[in-house]
Amino acid sequence: MKDNFERCLAHVLASEGGYVNDPVDPGGETNMGISKRSYPKEDIRNMTRARAAQIYRRDFWDPVRGDDLPPGLDLVAFDGAVNSGVSRGARWLQQALGVTADGKVGPQTLAAARQAHPEAVIDRACDLRMGFLRGLSTWSRFGKGWSSRVNSVRDTAISMSIDPAGSPKPAPNHDPDMTPVMIIAAVAVAILVYLTM
Repeated sequence: MKDNFERCLAHVLASEGGYVNDPVDPGGETNMGISKRSYPKEDIRNMTRARAAQIYRRDFWDPVRGDDLPPGLDLVAFDGAVNSGVSRGARWLQQALGVTADGKVGPQTLAAARQAHPEAVIDRACDLRMGFLRGLSTWSRFGKGWSSRVNSVRDTAISMSIDPAGSPKPAPNHDPDMTPVMIIAAVAVAILVYLTM
């Protein structure tokens, strides 16, 4: 939904966290989910929320046509794109809608999204995403954090579909046992998955 970018971005940023520079993280220096490896020309340490928003809009929101998707479906596609790549985020939505899953949101996907029962599509897309994540070799290490993120997306997206004008709610912390190192490692794996697409 055109007016929903800020709500969706707030949710994504709550999952992505702030500045880290962990030598174990293959993405290197990262801030708000923006990594030096993916964006070598960016000043990661001094990244502002406004600059991160520009990057997220240009590289993730716009490619999944977030402005044109119904509330809730926009978050599902956007967060999936941020976490696992634009093509995967789009394909999970397309599969949930029952349209050709080519990884590019176009007229067929948008028409189906407008006609769909959003809560059912959100559940199916999140289930597909979880199936993919469970199949990764790193599931045993990062699965708990990924599950928490996808469950948070599911809950928030359904709320958005029911109350499109509602106030943004921060992503719930489904996993109080997650340590910063585990979060950094999960982000690193997500970046690697994205880069290997």
